[in-house]
Amino acid sequence: MDDKKLDITLLCGGISAEREVSLRTGEQIAKALRTVGHRVWQSDIAPDNLAALDRKPCDLIFPALHGTFGEDGVLQELLEARNLPFVGSHAAASRIGMDKAAAKSRLLEQGIPTANWQVVYSHKFKDNWTPATGVGYPCVIKPVSEGSSVGIRVCKTLDEARAHLAATLPQFGAMLVEQFIDGYELTVGILDQRTLPVIWVRPATPFYDYEAKYTREDTEYLFEIPLPEQVLAAVRKAAVDTHACLGCRHLSRVDVMVDRRTNEPFVLEINTMPGFTTHSLVPKAAQRAGIPFSELCDRLARMALRDAPVTTRR
Repeated sequence: MDDKKLDITLLCGGISAEREVSLRTGEQIAKALRTVGHRVWQSDIAPDNLAALDRKPCDLIFPALHGTFGEDGVLQELLEARNLPFVGSHAAASRIGMDKAAAKSRLLEQGIPTANWQVVYSHKFKDNWTPATGVGYPCVIKPVSEGSSVGIRVCKTLDEARAHLAATLPQFGAMLVEQFIDGYELTVGILDQRTLPVIWVRPATPFYDYEAKYTREDTEYLFEIPLPEQVLAAVRKAAVDTHACLGCRHLSRVDVMVDRRTNEPFVLEINTMPGFTTHSLVPKAAQRAGIPFSELCDRLARMALRDAPVTTRR
C-alpha cells in the first residue's frame, strides 16, 4: 500500500430513508481510515448544505451515503462538476444503478439474466390491478429507487400484492413488481473489477428484510455454498458483467438468486455504494479474501486518487 497519508472528507448521513445505515457506515469507515493514519473529516450533507465540499485541505471525497442524494448520481454529478476525486461510480452509473427498472432493462439488453418484472406507477394503479405475464405471484414488490429493503415485501397472493401496492405507491410513486425466484440468495462484491468470495445469505426469517440485514443477529452469511462450481462461476460472471455493463467503478455489490430447481442465476439488482456496517457483506467478503477492513477502505481511497482527473492530482 502507498504510505502517503491523506486528507479525506467523509460524507455520511444525508436525506434518504437509509440515513441511519449511512451514519453507521460512515463511523466504521472513518475509524478504519484513521487506523491507517489518514486524516478524516466526517460531515453530514444535504442538497441545501454543501459546505463539506469546500473543506481544505482535501485529497478526496469518500461518499458513505445511500439512497436519494448520495447513491443516485446527484451527489456524484456535483463532485464531477467540481473535479473532486471521489470513491465509487460516476454519476451515470450511479443513476442507473439506483433505478432498478432501468438497470434491469440494461441487463436484458446485454443478455444478462434477470427476473421478470414490471413497474407500477401511482397515477396508473387501479384496485383491479393484476401482475403482468411472467411475473405472477408470489411476487416481490419494492420501490424502484430505494435500498436496504426499504418498502419491500414478498406477496404470496393477488390480494396481498394489491394491498401492498395501495399502501406504498403514495409514498414512493413507483414500485417494481418482480417475479419471485425460489432458491439461493447470493451476493457478490466487486472490488476494482474483480469478484470477492460469493456469500450465501440465509436469514432466519422468511425474507431478508431490513431487520435481518441490520438488527437481527441470527442471519447466516455462508461461504460454503452447496452448488456446483460451474453454477457459482456463472454467478460470478453475471455479477462482473452487471458491474461492467452499467459502467461501475471501484466497488459494487450484485445480488443474485439461483433457482432451486434449475440452478439458473438471476441478477436482482446492484448496489453501487454498499454498506460498511458490522453487518455488511462487502467487508465480510473482503475479509474472507484476506483484505482487512482498514486495508479495504484504504484501497478504495487510493483508487479515487488513481482514477481522478489529471488536473486534480497532486
